Amino acid sequence: MRKTAERPGLAEEATDPLERYGVIDIGSNSIRLVVFEGLLRAPLPMFNERILCGLGRNLHDTGRLDPEGIEGALLNVERFGVLLRAMGVTRFDAIATAAVRDAEDGAKFVAEVERRCGIRVRVLSGAEEAELAALGVLSGAPGADGVVGDLGGGSLELVHLVEGDIAEQATLPLGPLNLFAASGGQRKRARKIIDDALAGLSWLGKMRGRAFYAVGGNWRALAHAHMAHSGYPLNIIHHYRLRRGDLAKIADLISRQSRESLTGIRGVSSRRIDLLPLAALVMVRLLAVAAPRDVVFSAHGLREGLSFACLGERSRNEDPLLSAAADIYTRTARFPDHAPELLQWTESLFPEESAPERRLRQAVCLLSDVGWRVHPDYRAAQASAEVLHARALHVDHQERVFLALAVYGRYTSRETHGELRTVEKLLDAGTAKRARILGSAVRLGETLCGGVPGVLGRFSLKPAPRRSSLGLKCRRDDQNMLGEVVMRRFEALAALMELEPELRIVDEEGA
Repeated sequence: MRKTAERPGLAEEATDPLERYGVIDIGSNSIRLVVFEGLLRAPLPMFNERILCGLGRNLHDTGRLDPEGIEGALLNVERFGVLLRAMGVTRFDAIATAAVRDAEDGAKFVAEVERRCGIRVRVLSGAEEAELAALGVLSGAPGADGVVGDLGGGSLELVHLVEGDIAEQATLPLGPLNLFAASGGQRKRARKIIDDALAGLSWLGKMRGRAFYAVGGNWRALAHAHMAHSGYPLNIIHHYRLRRGDLAKIADLISRQSRESLTGIRGVSSRRIDLLPLAALVMVRLLAVAAPRDVVFSAHGLREGLSFACLGERSRNEDPLLSAAADIYTRTARFPDHAPELLQWTESLFPEESAPERRLRQAVCLLSDVGWRVHPDYRAAQASAEVLHARALHVDHQERVFLALAVYGRYTSRETHGELRTVEKLLDAGTAKRARILGSAVRLGETLCGGVPGVLGRFSLKPAPRRSSLGLKCRRDDQNMLGEVVMRRFEALAALMELEPELRIVDEEGA
């Protein structure tokens, strides 16, 4: 039985999936408002704003919230409340984490938020914060196996996941705001504080050779830095995966840099630079102690975990990629109920595909009509770019490029160019070829039937490798559907598969 975060005082389970849902997240360093367009399996943030307030800036020394941070937080929470009302959002959660939880005047601050803003704030326990961060990761990576680490300004939440189930968890005061105050900004002292805290977690040894899922803005900044340093072609943090050694090198380098040296790193806020060296040091020591095989950066964390926790069990168990693709299909397709026919149409071309490969093929079929509103000269490029950059598609980078390349091939047989040509290098030759074949087959199918349900099933494709041919079977009564464009696209598909096109006309459907 999967363990999930308790929700007392938080929004109840979703009854209307299209109802907008908001989260006000009052953290140690920043506060944020996120509004999701609905309580869906793969929700899309329609509004996302972060303000750096530094509530926990001097907490270690004073035991109290920072006065300037309090005023900034109150001002912006009040503004967030106005925005929620203007957007018609009546269902939302306002939560506070480590700084408010640990400060002696935390309860006073919460009371002032309610008095001044009319918003009830729930202060999460460390365990709740950790579990919700893990749920956020699981919302985008079902079955995640390893350890989730969510580094906030005040604390580090660690959660051990075993094939999607929460096993152990811990909250450590290793957020860079706390760490800076405790160490006086001295790297050697900070390292000892980190190592002493991690030494108390015997279960971290279970992470050896598995994945570490990194959550939090400071760690996302490390990913941005590595992308810039390595010239990585796809500037999307979600599911960016690095080998332990590769991340350890750049994190160690950053942990030793001055503010001036770090200025100008792509994707790193100037207000985050002061905390980045200590955030990098936490990563360095965690990698050294736990020795994971890979680090996977997740754009999903506590806020997405809150949204995920609102879903019923049936919705949670949906595949997030297929759920998102189906939602896009519902919004963009010209005709409903056609995607299953495309899935059947392309089935025979991939007789040895694995379950993950079939999942991607199904997603491509659902995304096959995403570009029909675009001018024909730009359709392939814009449709593939929309898929490549889509926020709601929960896939790794190679899968993302596969989907984009297949959608590109659905609209044109021309060679790729621009960004798609560059990111295509993330795929091996065989995978890229499979994407092109799939896109070409979908293009042929859409041409045959015009995208209308109930037509494509009268035709079928059948590869015959021993005869080096690709057969297109058609009933005699349907020969009038085989125009010049259809035949040209059939020949293009056969050429991609390195087979000869063979048209087979039959008198009866089963012949």
